[in-house]
Amino acid sequence: MQTIKTILAAALATAAFSASAMTPIQDAELSTVSGQDGVSIAANLNIKINSFTYTDTDALDANGLGGGSVSFNGIKVNGLIAANIDILSRNSFLAAATAAGVTNPGTFYNATTGGDVVQIAIPQSVVADGHYLNVSVDAIKMGNNAASFGSVAMNQIDMRGTTVWIFAH
Repeated sequence: MQTIKTILAAALATAAFSASAMTPIQDAELSTVSGQDGVSIAANLNIKINSFTYTDTDALDANGLGGGSVSFNGIKVNGLIAANIDILSRNSFLAAATAAGVTNPGTFYNATTGGDVVQIAIPQSVVADGHYLNVSVDAIKMGNNAASFGSVAMNQIDMRGTTVWIFAH
C-alpha cells in the first residue's frame, strides 16, 4: 500500500511540474498577447541637504561691489511621492500632450518623425492626505556671515496629476 501511495504522489508531482513548464511562444502569437505595461514607483522621501550655495564670481569693481554668495542651509524634503512610468508611441504621446493642454508639441518634439516617449505620471488617485511633499530651509546666510535672514518652508506640495515626458532628439 505504501508503494502505491509513493507512486501516486510521484505521478501527481510530475504532472504538476510539467503543467507549469514554460513553453516558447512565436512572435506572431506574442503579438496577440495583451497585458499591463509600465512600472509604478512609490517613495516616502526623507532627503537632507546640508547647504546649497550660490556664489557670484564677478570680480570686485572700484567701489568694492561684485562677488559675494548666498547659502541655503539645512534643506529638507520629505513626504510621499508615487509615479507610474510608461512608454508611449508617437501617436499616444501626441494625444496625451493634447489632452494635457499642449497646443503645439512641434516646438519641442518632432510630431512627424519623433520616436517613443517615456511618460512619468504622478497619479491623481494617490491617497496622500497628510503626506504631501514638504520642503524647508533652516537658514539663509550671506557670504561668511553667521547671521541668518531666516528660514523658508513650502508645505503640503501636492503634485498629484503631474506628468513628465522624456524623449530623445
